[in-house]
Amino acid sequence: MRACLSATHSMLLQTPAFIPVAVPRDGSLVRSAEGRPVCIWGSLVMSPFCCAQAMELLYWRDVKQSGLLFGSVMLLLFSLTQFSVVSVVAYLALAALSATISFRVYKSVLQAVQKTDEGHPFKAYLDMEVSMSQDQMQKYAENVQYYLNSTLKELRRLFLVQDLVDSLKFAVLMWLLTYVGALFNGLTLLILAVVSMFSMPVVYEKYQAQIDQYLGLIRTQVNSVVGKIQEKIPGAKRKAE
Repeated sequence: MRACLSATHSMLLQTPAFIPVAVPRDGSLVRSAEGRPVCIWGSLVMSPFCCAQAMELLYWRDVKQSGLLFGSVMLLLFSLTQFSVVSVVAYLALAALSATISFRVYKSVLQAVQKTDEGHPFKAYLDMEVSMSQDQMQKYAENVQYYLNSTLKELRRLFLVQDLVDSLKFAVLMWLLTYVGALFNGLTLLILAVVSMFSMPVVYEKYQAQIDQYLGLIRTQVNSVVGKIQEKIPGAKRKAE
């Protein structure tokens, strides 16, 4: 399986790019050191339970939770379009502190009036373990190392033209990105990505047959064009594996 940069073309042809899926390293299920299967989401290793929870949110199985998450993320992103990152972080911290301090004072006054001793209102959270174990840190570090090494190797392969067709695809992709960059900034693209993550999976689930049909036609046409280009360009044809 190719690394993420050259895989853009194959992802568009072989699977719908907007469908959140588990990404295996070698085309097989990734397993932890204890032998338990895990799935990759971005650059983090998550348990199947966490991955299933993410899928539930993206497919709006629980409308209230999905709506709360989607609204919170969109509010944060739109805030970043109007204010600096420092200002947004500061306002969020002030809002959180205002809520916790107010609740702490309220519970203290209530305990004083009722003459009860319930203790600290956030005791359960203060006693909660939040540190990461050495094994967890090692797993995350190994996963980051894997993707970093794969990306560096793939960039070397593309820029040094080990495969002419893949390098040409990469060049076309970068050329298209120059137009995308001229039309949108990074935050706008991030907002569009979040909207797509929360909308396209539901659309695909509802119209899967029609979408797969059109994707199949596109895949056939693109493969035909790529095959013709490989035949006409000397040295572009892949070696048989």
